[in-house]
Amino acid sequence: MNEQSPLPWPVAAAAELRCAANTVGLLLHRRIQLPSDNFGRQVHFANGTSARVYRETVVEGIESRDACVLLVEFRLRFVRSWWHDIFRRESLLNTPLFVGFPGFVSKLWLAHDERAVYRGIYDWDGPGQAEHYARSLWHVLALGCEPTSIHYRVLPGLRRDQLLAEPTLIDATAPEAANAWWRPAAPW
Repeated sequence: MNEQSPLPWPVAAAAELRCAANTVGLLLHRRIQLPSDNFGRQVHFANGTSARVYRETVVEGIESRDACVLLVEFRLRFVRSWWHDIFRRESLLNTPLFVGFPGFVSKLWLAHDERAVYRGIYDWDGPGQAEHYARSLWHVLALGCEPTSIHYRVLPGLRRDQLLAEPTLIDATAPEAANAWWRPAAPW
């Protein structure tokens, strides 16, 4: 896992179309929620950066049998100063690009950090499904991002809130994470 490359265009496009169709069903059944419990919380990372949660998206009624955490990072092209505020507002429109993927449970949307890097921290059901999503979305992200800034990490066997409450849980499985962009550095 974690090959760090996009899926071929036709495969990624087909996955995005299935996701959009699934999203319509989720919307019709009112299963997509935007809870505010974590809004404003700060997440500190091992590389010395930190970012604030500005949105959370949850699909109600998903039972995760093969839990994993997916972390994604990217830097937007040409977005500086007050344009970050506009991006955060507009980003809600990107929800259909991910919420209908098989295995999606929830996402914390993090504002840009001190290096202008955005992150998403997801709960996912199934590491393979999480990786498929990350590699499918790559082409969409590359449209507005610096292509070399797109990275992801899949952490099997963990849940998002568990990882954020106790970041040392990954020490045994990812010793290389000491200064990683994706590793939470302190409990929140």
